[in-house]
Amino acid sequence: MGEFEAAGELVTGALLGRAMEPSAGEGSGGSHICLNCGTALIGPHCHRCGQSGHVHRSLSGMGHDIVHGVFHFDGKFWRTLPLLTWRPGDLTRRYIHGERARFVSPVALFLFSIFAMFAVFSWAGISAPTDIEANLNTPAAVQQAIKTAQEDRAELVEALAERAKTDPRRARDAKRIADIDERLKALETLSMKSGGTTVNVARPTNRIGWPMLQHGIEKWQKNPSLMLYKLQSSVYKFSWLLIPLSLPFVWLLFAWKRQYRLYDHAIFITYSIAFMSLLFIAITIAATLGLPEGFIVAASLILPVVHLFRQMKQAYELRWFSALIRTIALLGAIVFIVSTFLTLLVLLGMT
Repeated sequence: MGEFEAAGELVTGALLGRAMEPSAGEGSGGSHICLNCGTALIGPHCHRCGQSGHVHRSLSGMGHDIVHGVFHFDGKFWRTLPLLTWRPGDLTRRYIHGERARFVSPVALFLFSIFAMFAVFSWAGISAPTDIEANLNTPAAVQQAIKTAQEDRAELVEALAERAKTDPRRARDAKRIADIDERLKALETLSMKSGGTTVNVARPTNRIGWPMLQHGIEKWQKNPSLMLYKLQSSVYKFSWLLIPLSLPFVWLLFAWKRQYRLYDHAIFITYSIAFMSLLFIAITIAATLGLPEGFIVAASLILPVVHLFRQMKQAYELRWFSALIRTIALLGAIVFIVSTFLTLLVLLGMT
């Protein structure tokens, strides 16, 4: 199911990004009259309502639209990606100063990259752990844990059998199966010891005076794996919160520079998050293909900092020392921003 989920997330992100992306220069040929408002066409698009003169009416056309949304972005994606990778500040500044039709808008790229990142995570098998046990304080709870572990093992065995022998994910699945076998042994031992009696003394429930929050805490205690899964699902649905959470900190770095507006900082933040998502995609694929662990760790730690420094220096036209100081300050703020973001998601899930 991971591959189907990954494909679904990728297409969803592409179509969402495409919906947010203003079109420019698309379409050719087609009718001489706009099929939407009846205006005579003088180009590939209607100058009155903006509709393309060339419209599809076939299943292959629908497939073309999906592929177009995923890979094409009107060709702007391939003009945007090199700049986003190596000259991110130039891209940010040029977009702010009006070069909109040439590049993918930051919001569209943000949506696409976030959904694509979680699609790749799903493909690579990166997900919330399903083996976190609740309080095993009764024989019934132990038996339920054994049943869940057996189901997880059966799914992994089936997935392993379907993978090609050269698939690098086979080693990961085999390790997971071995881990589940170890956990099953421990649970079966616990089951034999428990018999019909209580295994552990249940921890007393501390009432905190907020019924909604108390109910959330009890849900975490009863089924932590499910709650972690819900938290993971919420991360990309509410990832847009990272933009308003980051905005005050970036503004503070340039509060005395009146030429920069909140809009400029928002474009900077959105392009930066989009690149980080694409970077995590590349790192995940590299790890899945078996690249050395040292290389993966180094890339994960160094590349985000270098990219943030370059974007800061180029976008705001700073000297290297000034850009370095601001980058260090922003890195400290990022720790607080991510912590706040995750705390909000946990509270949201609990309440």
